Amino acid sequence: MGQKVIQNEFGSLTINQEVIATHAGMAALDCFGIVGMALMNVKDGIVHLLKRENAGKGVHIVMNEDHLYIEMHIIVAYGVNINTVTNNLIDAVTYKIEHFTGCKVDKVVVCVDNVRVID
Repeated sequence: MGQKVIQNEFGSLTINQEVIATHAGMAALDCFGIVGMALMNVKDGIVHLLKRENAGKGVHIVMNEDHLYIEMHIIVAYGVNINTVTNNLIDAVTYKIEHFTGCKVDKVVVCVDNVRVID
Protein backbone atom coordinates (compact mmCIF):
# COMPACT_ATOMS: atom_id res chain seq x y z
CA MET A 1 0.00 0.00 0.00
CA GLY A 2 1.35 3.45 -0.89
CA GLN A 3 1.93 6.39 1.34
CA LYS A 4 2.16 10.13 0.95
CA VAL A 5 5.02 11.78 2.86
CA ILE A 6 4.73 15.52 3.51
CA GLN A 7 7.89 17.35 4.59
CA ASN A 8 7.93 20.81 6.17
CA GLU A 9 9.99 22.81 8.64
CA PHE A 10 8.42 20.92 11.58
CA GLY A 11 9.25 17.42 10.32
CA SER A 12 7.49 14.84 8.19
CA LEU A 13 3.98 13.47 8.04
CA THR A 14 3.09 10.13 6.44
CA ILE A 15 -0.45 9.54 5.15
CA ASN A 16 -1.29 5.93 4.32
CA GLN A 17 -3.18 5.25 1.08
CA GLU A 18 -5.97 3.55 3.06
CA VAL A 19 -6.53 6.78 5.01
CA ILE A 20 -6.93 8.73 1.76
CA ALA A 21 -9.36 6.09 0.45
CA THR A 22 -11.42 6.25 3.67
CA HIS A 23 -11.51 10.06 3.53
CA ALA A 24 -12.67 9.93 -0.11
CA GLY A 25 -15.34 7.36 0.76
CA MET A 26 -16.63 9.45 3.64
CA ALA A 27 -16.71 12.54 1.40
CA ALA A 28 -18.79 10.56 -1.10
CA LEU A 29 -21.29 9.53 1.55
CA ASP A 30 -21.91 13.21 2.33
CA CYS A 31 -23.08 13.85 -1.24
CA PHE A 32 -26.78 13.98 -2.11
CA GLY A 33 -28.02 10.95 -4.02
CA ILE A 34 -25.30 8.55 -2.85
CA VAL A 35 -26.76 5.60 -0.94
CA GLY A 36 -23.35 4.14 -0.17
CA MET A 37 -20.07 2.75 -1.39
CA ALA A 38 -20.06 -0.55 -3.26
CA LEU A 39 -17.86 -3.60 -3.19
CA MET A 40 -18.29 -6.24 -5.87
CA ASN A 41 -17.80 -9.88 -5.00
CA VAL A 42 -15.78 -11.15 -7.95
CA LYS A 43 -16.76 -14.75 -7.28
CA ASP A 44 -20.51 -14.30 -7.66
CA GLY A 45 -20.72 -10.85 -9.30
CA ILE A 46 -22.97 -9.44 -6.56
CA VAL A 47 -22.56 -5.83 -5.45
CA HIS A 48 -22.54 -5.29 -1.69
CA LEU A 49 -23.43 -2.06 0.09
CA LEU A 50 -20.58 -1.19 2.44
CA LYS A 51 -21.20 0.08 5.94
CA ARG A 52 -20.02 3.60 6.75
CA GLU A 53 -16.93 2.39 8.62
CA ASN A 54 -15.81 0.44 5.51
CA ALA A 55 -16.40 3.26 3.00
CA GLY A 56 -12.76 3.23 1.92
CA LYS A 57 -13.05 -0.30 0.54
CA GLY A 58 -15.14 1.04 -2.35
CA VAL A 59 -12.30 3.40 -3.35
CA HIS A 60 -9.12 2.59 -5.25
CA ILE A 61 -6.25 5.11 -5.04
CA VAL A 62 -3.21 5.30 -7.32
CA MET A 63 -0.47 7.62 -6.05
CA ASN A 64 2.24 9.06 -8.27
CA GLU A 65 4.42 11.51 -6.31
CA ASP A 66 2.10 14.48 -5.67
CA HIS A 67 -0.68 13.32 -8.01
CA LEU A 68 -3.64 11.06 -7.25
CA TYR A 69 -5.96 8.97 -9.39
CA ILE A 70 -9.16 7.94 -7.59
CA GLU A 71 -11.65 5.27 -8.67
CA MET A 72 -14.90 5.12 -6.70
CA HIS A 73 -17.61 2.45 -6.75
CA ILE A 74 -20.96 3.80 -5.59
CA ILE A 75 -24.62 2.94 -5.21
CA VAL A 76 -27.01 5.77 -6.08
CA ALA A 77 -30.58 6.44 -5.02
CA TYR A 78 -33.33 5.56 -7.46
CA GLY A 79 -34.79 8.59 -9.25
CA VAL A 80 -31.79 10.92 -9.02
CA ASN A 81 -30.03 12.39 -12.04
CA ILE A 82 -26.91 10.22 -12.12
CA ASN A 83 -24.92 12.76 -14.16
CA THR A 84 -25.59 15.53 -11.65
CA VAL A 85 -24.88 13.30 -8.64
CA THR A 86 -21.58 12.02 -10.06
CA ASN A 87 -20.41 15.50 -11.11
CA ASN A 88 -21.15 16.75 -7.59
CA LEU A 89 -19.30 13.73 -6.17
CA ILE A 90 -16.23 14.38 -8.34
CA ASP A 91 -16.10 18.05 -7.30
CA ALA A 92 -16.56 17.27 -3.60
CA VAL A 93 -14.00 14.46 -3.47
CA THR A 94 -11.44 16.42 -5.49
CA TYR A 95 -11.75 19.45 -3.20
CA LYS A 96 -11.67 17.45 0.05
CA ILE A 97 -8.78 15.18 -0.92
CA GLU A 98 -6.65 18.02 -2.30
CA HIS A 99 -7.31 20.03 0.88
CA PHE A 100 -6.64 16.98 3.11
CA THR A 101 -3.42 15.76 1.45
CA GLY A 102 -1.97 18.70 -0.46
CA CYS A 103 -1.76 16.42 -3.52
CA LYS A 104 -3.25 17.21 -6.91
CA VAL A 105 -6.16 14.94 -7.85
CA ASP A 106 -5.66 14.29 -11.56
CA LYS A 107 -8.77 12.22 -12.12
CA VAL A 108 -11.77 10.82 -10.28
CA VAL A 109 -13.49 7.92 -12.03
CA VAL A 110 -16.95 7.05 -10.73
CA CYS A 111 -18.45 3.61 -11.31
CA VAL A 112 -22.17 3.39 -10.53
CA ASP A 113 -22.48 -0.26 -9.54
CA ASN A 114 -26.12 -0.29 -8.42
CA VAL A 115 -29.29 1.76 -7.89
CA ARG A 116 -31.35 1.42 -4.71
CA VAL A 117 -34.78 2.62 -3.66
CA ILE A 118 -34.60 4.65 -0.44
CA ASP A 119 -37.51 4.69 2.02
